[in-house]
Amino acid sequence: MSVGGGIAPSVLETLEFPAALERVAAHAAGPLGAARVRQRRPGADPDAIRAALAQVTELAALLLTDDTIRAEPVPDVAAALDLLGVAGSALEGPALALLGRALAAARVVAADLARLARDAPRTAALRVDPPPRALEQRLAESLDADGQLRDGASRGLARARRAVREAREHLVQRLEALLGALDATERAPDAAVTLRGGRYVIPVRSTARARIGGIVHDESASRATVFVEPPEVIELGNALRAAEAEEQREVLRVLRELTEALRPHRDAIAAACEMCVAFDDLCARARYAVEVNGFAPAIAAGPLQIRNGRHPLLVGDATPVVPFDLLLAPDECTVLVSGPNTGGKTVLIKAVGLLCLMVQSGIIPPLGPQSTLPVFGGVFADIGDRQSIAASLSTFSAHLAQLRDILEHAGAGSLVLLDEIGSGTDPAEGGALAAAILKTLTRRRAVTLATTHLGALKQLAAETVGIVNASLQFQTETLTPTYRLLKGVPGRSYGLAIARRLGLAGDVLELAERAVPDAERTLDALLAAVEARARDLEARERELATRDAVLRADTERMDARAADVQSRQAEVKARAARLDRDAREQTRAYLLEARKKVEDALGRARAAVDEATAKEARRLVEQAIEETAGETAGEKPGDRWMSLDELKRARKGASSPNLPLPPATSTVPTPRVAAATEISLLGLRVSEAEPLLVKALDDAVLADLPYLRVIHGKGTGALRQLVHDMLSADARVKRFGFAAANQGGSGVTVVEFGA
Repeated sequence: MSVGGGIAPSVLETLEFPAALERVAAHAAGPLGAARVRQRRPGADPDAIRAALAQVTELAALLLTDDTIRAEPVPDVAAALDLLGVAGSALEGPALALLGRALAAARVVAADLARLARDAPRTAALRVDPPPRALEQRLAESLDADGQLRDGASRGLARARRAVREAREHLVQRLEALLGALDATERAPDAAVTLRGGRYVIPVRSTARARIGGIVHDESASRATVFVEPPEVIELGNALRAAEAEEQREVLRVLRELTEALRPHRDAIAAACEMCVAFDDLCARARYAVEVNGFAPAIAAGPLQIRNGRHPLLVGDATPVVPFDLLLAPDECTVLVSGPNTGGKTVLIKAVGLLCLMVQSGIIPPLGPQSTLPVFGGVFADIGDRQSIAASLSTFSAHLAQLRDILEHAGAGSLVLLDEIGSGTDPAEGGALAAAILKTLTRRRAVTLATTHLGALKQLAAETVGIVNASLQFQTETLTPTYRLLKGVPGRSYGLAIARRLGLAGDVLELAERAVPDAERTLDALLAAVEARARDLEARERELATRDAVLRADTERMDARAADVQSRQAEVKARAARLDRDAREQTRAYLLEARKKVEDALGRARAAVDEATAKEARRLVEQAIEETAGETAGEKPGDRWMSLDELKRARKGASSPNLPLPPATSTVPTPRVAAATEISLLGLRVSEAEPLLVKALDDAVLADLPYLRVIHGKGTGALRQLVHDMLSADARVKRFGFAAANQGGSGVTVVEFGA
């Protein structure tokens, strides 16, 4: 972002903005990305700031779940691109190798951005199409990592280098032979073929120079040894030089060819490199936001709202940073921070300024969620000792010069940071001047943060609309700062208390305390009372929070117990239902087994007794079954089954008045059975329909009905399936099937009984 209007470089230095950028740049993958971060400056366009912060937020959210997202470092190819713009120029091998690495990085970054298109569309918007991959491949095939042309860059180059190697080998072999043929008095100590002035030579003693002849290309420092190219190898040396010249011509031709291949793609290469640098810059800002747990603030024209703010240069240090909340109301413009030295007042106002500068530079600083920052068109700061010996300015004069500049330029939409305003001169005059400056800036609606030790300024908040007191909490018992910002409460100086703690003489302190004006003493006592009250409230709040946590824990335990009881009740209910169902199944099985035995007995009885006796016996047996079932269900204990002999005796007794009747306890009443030829099971559950169907079948058999119509409907087919299953298992049923279409069709089953 460009330098915002009204934000001077000196202000950026005062607030340590470059140091903050360095923290962000440390997350870049390459030097160009880091340099791009360092070049960031606060902007003044709200839409551009919002877009930059949204882009960082989007990528930071992805980094929380996918740490594999990485930028690719791209080399600086600006000079090579400039030369590509010059027609007829040829790039050297190292420059071409840099371009090859840049193309490779651009291809990887473009692929990564394409992959992020769905989850991070703002980030993916950085993507541009890289140049054809064939260019990258050709450069990789033609050049090694150092930019030297490979032999395979062209056939001509391969031939030329082969010729150079052969000529060199021939020349060196000839020189070694000549050197070996020399006498020890003619050969220099440790003599070997060497290179001087681009020509291969042998070292010989100066005394043998005339005999050996040839061209001298160098001599030793003592002149005892000369380096000679013998006449026998001069032509071989010339042949080597010619081969080398041919090689250089082919190298230059290949370099020109590669350069010409890249030249049409110069703009695409530049755009691809810019994509890589921009992505590196964005990744660095996103990783920084994750590291400091920063949240993008809302950019709005409303009041300043900093939540959970931390000084960017203190985050990550060994000492934990105490966060602060600075929430201004719409009618508040000026915050006057008072309190003792070493309480953190200067750090606070610098932190506010630095957070705002970083946000306007597209960086998410250590801010908590739901923060809101306006865009400041101008940022002004008067912090630190501005004494200048060279300019013959005292500290107070230097501050006045800075304040004059601020008053000339600051207004609505400006952020003004003033440290120890009114200091450096007589307290009364300094306080009056400071009050006038603060009132003026407040009327102009400039957002102002000022620190002071002057007690008189603490009254401004009560007298002037738009000014509010604040302080950084100080631990009274230990006289140590807590660095917690308290808005609406001015701070005490604690000067005499600190002096007493440091052991200053008691009589001196007594004199000092008597010299404090009554108004100051009264205000200090009032502030002490407010602080004590605040501590009490904080202690009570902590106690209430603890009790609330205990209550929440108890509530959670009760809820867990209630859920456990409900679960157990449901389990007991389900178990009871299962037991009831099992009992019903056992009873039904028992009855079916009993009925089967009775039918077998009746079949045998029919051979011995007439039909009337059989019917009577069936009725008595069925009644006994019902009574037995009742006993199974808990009804009338003591009833018993009647044997077949008893049934015969009862029958004979009923037909022969001379025979004695069976005992009362062994007889069963024989009421007449009223049976229907039709039963309806419509609207019933399977469990409800089953006993009714059993009774209807029994009644029909006892009444000697030829058939029974069972109306079960079509529905889901569950009732129909139950009816058919029961009829299939009943030996008394001769056959069954659906009724005629005009009599109910598949919704009615007609049952026929056997003879």
